[in-house]
Amino acid sequence: MAKSGVLEDGDGDPVVAAAAKVMELKRELQKIVKAIDEGDDVNLDALDKAHRLLCALKELKIKKRSLSSKIHDSSSLTVPDEFCCPLSEELMRDPVIVATGQTYDRPFIQKWLKDGNRTCPRTQQVLSHTILTPNHLIREMISQWCKNNGIQLPDPTQYSEDDGPTEADRDRFISLLSKMSSSLSDQKESARDLRLLTKRMPSFRALFGESVDAIPQLLSPISKSKSPSDIDPDMQEDIITTLLNLSIHDNNKKLVAETPMVIPLLMDALRSGTIETRSNAAAALFTLSALDSNKALIGKSGALKPLIDLLDEGHNIAMKDVASAIFNLCILHENKARAVRDGAVKVILKKITNRVLVDELLAILAMLSNNQKAVEEMVEFEAVPCLFSIMRGTACARNKENCIAILYTICFSDRTKWKEMREEDRTYGTISQLVQNGTSRAKRKASGILERLNRAVNLTHTA
Repeated sequence: MAKSGVLEDGDGDPVVAAAAKVMELKRELQKIVKAIDEGDDVNLDALDKAHRLLCALKELKIKKRSLSSKIHDSSSLTVPDEFCCPLSEELMRDPVIVATGQTYDRPFIQKWLKDGNRTCPRTQQVLSHTILTPNHLIREMISQWCKNNGIQLPDPTQYSEDDGPTEADRDRFISLLSKMSSSLSDQKESARDLRLLTKRMPSFRALFGESVDAIPQLLSPISKSKSPSDIDPDMQEDIITTLLNLSIHDNNKKLVAETPMVIPLLMDALRSGTIETRSNAAAALFTLSALDSNKALIGKSGALKPLIDLLDEGHNIAMKDVASAIFNLCILHENKARAVRDGAVKVILKKITNRVLVDELLAILAMLSNNQKAVEEMVEFEAVPCLFSIMRGTACARNKENCIAILYTICFSDRTKWKEMREEDRTYGTISQLVQNGTSRAKRKASGILERLNRAVNLTHTA
C-alpha cells in the first residue's frame, strides 16, 4: 500500500539526530556490501566508500556515546538491557510498543517510520499498522530505576508526535478544502496536496478533527458522483489515501468512521478504482477497526463482503491489507458470523491450499473455528487434509498451533473425520509430534484430539 502516516521529526534532540544518522549510514553500508557480494569483480571504489562509511559510523558512535552521557553516566552505571532502545542502544525516555509487540523509544521508532520503513527493526516482520502504544509498565520500571540511581530523564512530552498546527497550516487547510468544490482540475490538485500533507504532517491529520465539515468537504468530489465510472481514478485514489492517513491519527478514528459517507465510500473503493485505491481502502478499514465501536459499525455496514471478494481476486498488492482488515474485524464475535455468511471460509481455504498468505489466513480461520457454521464449511471444503499438509511442511510453531486448534474444533464437532485423523497420526505422527514439541496451546489441543480418538477406539472395542 502507499506509505502513509509516517511521523514527522521535530524533537531537535542531538542524540536522536546522531542515532538517525547511524541508521542511515548502516543502510547505505548494507547496500554497498550487498553490491560487492553480488558482483563478479571487487569494485575498488565501492571498497573505498565502504571504508569511509565505517569510519563515519565509528565517529558517530563516539559522538552518540558522548551525547548520551548527558543523560546518564554510562561509564559508572550499567543500564539494564530491557530499558535500552534496540535502535539507539540508549536508555528509553518514552517507550512505545509497535504492532509486533516490540518496544522502542518513541523518537527513534518515529524516525524509522518516517524514513518509509514498514518492518519491525528487531524482528524484520512487516508491521500490520504504525500505531505506537505507550508501554506504561516499562516506563514505570525505568522511572523507578532512574529514581533509585539519581538520574533525571527528560520529560517524554517533548518527544510528542506533533507540535500542533500553525495558523499558516490552518489557512492552507481551509484553502485546499474549498477547492474540493471547485473545478475538476482544482479538485485533483487539492486532493493530491491533501494526500501528501496528511502523510508528512501530523498537524494536517489533526486539523480534520477540528471541524465536522472537513471530512465531508474532502469527500464531496466522489460522494456526489452518480456512479463509480464518473469518478476520476487518480482523484479517488488520493482521497481514499487521505482517509487512510487521517485514520492513523488516534483522535480521528471515531470521527472518520462515524462520518456517514465514509464507510460506504470505502466499500465502493474496495470494488472499483485502481488496485492502490482498493488496497488503501482496506488498510483504512483495518486502521479504523482498532476501536471496538468501529468494528461493530464497519461490520454492520456490510464491508466484510467486498473485503472477502477482494481477497478472492488475489491481487498481491492488496491481499495483506485485506487480510489484516478481516482479522481485526473478526475479533468482534458478531463479525465472525458475518464473515462466514459472506463466504470467508471457502475463499480462505482456497488461498491456504495454494499457499498464499498462510500465516495471516490461518490466524483468521482459527478465529472463525468457534463458529459452528464455519466448522461445517471447513469439513465440506476439505480443510482437514489441507491443514495436515501445512503442519507437515512448516517449521512455524504459530502456524502449527493454529492448524491443530482448528482440527481440535473439527474433531469435537464432526466424528466423520476421526478415521482420517487417526490414519494421519499413524502414518506421519503429525498430532503426536505436537504433543511432544508444540507450543503449550498446541500440546493441549493435540493431546485433546488423541484422547478423543483413543476413547472412541476403546468404546468401539468394548462394544
